[in-house]
Amino acid sequence: MTPLLRKLLAMNWAIILTMLALAIFGVVAIYSCTYMREAAAYHDMWRKQAGWIAFSSIIFVIVSLADYRWVRWGALPLYLASLVFLVLTLIMGKKLDGARSWLHIGPIQFQPAQLAVISGILIIALFLSQFKPLHPMWKMLACGMIAGAPALLILMQPDLGSTLVWGPVLFSMLFIGQIPKRYLISVFLIICTCLPLVYYFKLKPYQQARIVAFVDPEIDSKGSAWAVNQTMLAIGSGGWAGKGFKAPNSQVELGYVPQTTVPNDYIFAAIGEQWGFLGSTVLLVGFGILVGTCHTFQNIGMCISLMPVTGVPLPLISYSGSFVCVIMFSLGLVNSVWVHRKELP
Repeated sequence: MTPLLRKLLAMNWAIILTMLALAIFGVVAIYSCTYMREAAAYHDMWRKQAGWIAFSSIIFVIVSLADYRWVRWGALPLYLASLVFLVLTLIMGKKLDGARSWLHIGPIQFQPAQLAVISGILIIALFLSQFKPLHPMWKMLACGMIAGAPALLILMQPDLGSTLVWGPVLFSMLFIGQIPKRYLISVFLIICTCLPLVYYFKLKPYQQARIVAFVDPEIDSKGSAWAVNQTMLAIGSGGWAGKGFKAPNSQVELGYVPQTTVPNDYIFAAIGEQWGFLGSTVLLVGFGILVGTCHTFQNIGMCISLMPVTGVPLPLISYSGSFVCVIMFSLGLVNSVWVHRKELP
């Protein structure tokens, strides 16, 4: 048996099959909430998403077959490249919905913030593994600086949703890195005391309005809370088994859920309405098998008013293009650890 065939057979097929099932379901969900639109741009969304999935699947296989230990020398260049991309985004990025978060390089358009999260996780993991004897306080300070640099650049875009992702990412990495809990609790309490200052002096008015709408959706039900209320109505109207695939006269079809953001930010509302509680539960089980990311919690949470609206896509499901590549790249790393688990370090 050749080494390549041995690696192919040794892959974690539970991850592969679940990943592909979610990605294909995402294409179906995107089609179901865009086919009725008149604009040509909506008609091509599911095709473009399918193309990104095919391309990302190739990346997944390559990363899975490569020994994951390349991270030891590849993490730092990847992290530095993501910082360069973030700076370029601030200078020449495309402005969309008030945030300059998209970067064009030739025919490719992507969000460097997504690459920064993955490279940040890799470099923090490498640092914590290489400097175990270091005092916990110095570890936290160094990791905070590693995460803080890209987070600050992302906040300057301004992209609050992608910035918030860094909070649970950093605390998870520090927890896994065995930082004593008393240090983590202390930092968490300090951050909590600073939140009112951030709200009043750092957030823009529309960001403040989103948080107010999250706390009390009835305060501005026709304004900032409109999208949240309509997504909850759409999900609730799906009931136990949903209204059915391409159901007529749905909240999504009638445009009550913002049609410009349904394929990405509010895709879970379309799924809940058409597939109901059962379909939503199956989707969550799939994410559970893949060990759902904070993106999953944040996206679904904002659709059911457990989190403020932040514009974070649902992994593998939302129409997101380059984000599919980032997610499959990450899953490829996980699969690579599984494939090469029996090899000596």
